[in-house]
Amino acid sequence: MSHIQIRPSILKGNINIPPSKSLSHRAIICAALAKGRSKMENIIFSDDIIATLEGMKSFGMEVVDIATDPNTNRSYITVEGKGELTKRAETIHCKESGSTLRFLIPLACVVGERFKLEGKGKLVERPLTSYYNIFDKQEIKYSNIAGKLPLTIEGKLKPGTFELEGNISSQFITGLMFALPLLYEDSVIEITTELESKGYIDLTIDILNKYSIKIINDNYYRFYVPGNQKYKPLDYIVEGDFSQAAFWIVAGILNEDIVLKGLNINSLQGDKEILDIVNRMGANIIKKSEDIIVKNSQTNGIVIDASQWPDLVPVLAVLGALSKGRTEIINAQRVRIKESDRLMAISKELNRIGADIVETNEGLIINGVKSLSGGIVDSWNDHRIAMALAIASTKCKEPLIIKNSHVVNKSYPGFWQDFMSLGGIINEWNMG
Repeated sequence: MSHIQIRPSILKGNINIPPSKSLSHRAIICAALAKGRSKMENIIFSDDIIATLEGMKSFGMEVVDIATDPNTNRSYITVEGKGELTKRAETIHCKESGSTLRFLIPLACVVGERFKLEGKGKLVERPLTSYYNIFDKQEIKYSNIAGKLPLTIEGKLKPGTFELEGNISSQFITGLMFALPLLYEDSVIEITTELESKGYIDLTIDILNKYSIKIINDNYYRFYVPGNQKYKPLDYIVEGDFSQAAFWIVAGILNEDIVLKGLNINSLQGDKEILDIVNRMGANIIKKSEDIIVKNSQTNGIVIDASQWPDLVPVLAVLGALSKGRTEIINAQRVRIKESDRLMAISKELNRIGADIVETNEGLIINGVKSLSGGIVDSWNDHRIAMALAIASTKCKEPLIIKNSHVVNKSYPGFWQDFMSLGGIINEWNMG
């Protein structure tokens, strides 16, 4: 379905949260770098995850089995890693996945042969300057088209000291953390500015440790990476995704009781912060050992610093728009270079249906309203914008038509089915 019409309805019930996309990417790469078989359970084959799987096949990984466990009803995949990187295909198509692109570039440079990395949509123009600076220092050949994909690289990554800015994207740091342990000597990653998205780096170091790779974190300013390390195979269950759970958390606050299943309360995921943010806004949330129960709540505006969890911005803008008083989202300039300019996209579409949002250079100023009007909005080809607008529809007086709703396949292919399972009323819509 491309365009859909959502009729206002109350959402309530139980929801199984899909597996963490961040952890799925990382587990697939680690398993591919290990020698032997690894089984990863609770995987959803979204477009981004398929891009990483196909990319790692280009380096020699083989997929042994894809199936569903009849006892848990969870999908799993078994892969065979060769314990070394080889070149099976020259062209790696990253679809629209920034993680795939930035995680695999350093691995291609470990091989040292010529690779071409392609993408589509906004990924084509996502910045890669942090890597280009490294290529220039290490004399790795590269070419692109006016700074955009496709990117062709050729040359071997050498151990040493790698300087990276901390306020661009943690994906560059993670990409190096996958590759540097494979080099013949030790390396250091130096962070030259305050590191944002620390939670993603914690995730990377933790999962690398599970696959027997050690990285020493010196207070997020310096990371020591011993060389000559070996990834070891592992059976791994991917935990639920807090960045996707955020949509249902806000849905529960705005609607009736929603019970979220499959989340790890002790998770290292940075987006777990959604629980603290909505708690500060006055949400009534009950945490149990395996479930999180979200109850209808009157929330109040606060100041939200988005520097550590940029993916939460679209859905927090929806909650802010329907909370009492003023909500300010600050330090969110990085979300302008995601699948869309998310500050512009979410403010423009919510204002179109009756919200009161002012866009600033680095965030949003949101004055709460009691309800929204409905009408026609666009996803901006961005999965998180589409899902945020879906949650906003529950507080609309009239039906909401979302254009290009299929974009949820990038990260959460079952989103619309889950939305309907909670009571959402969706019709396919022909724009004529």
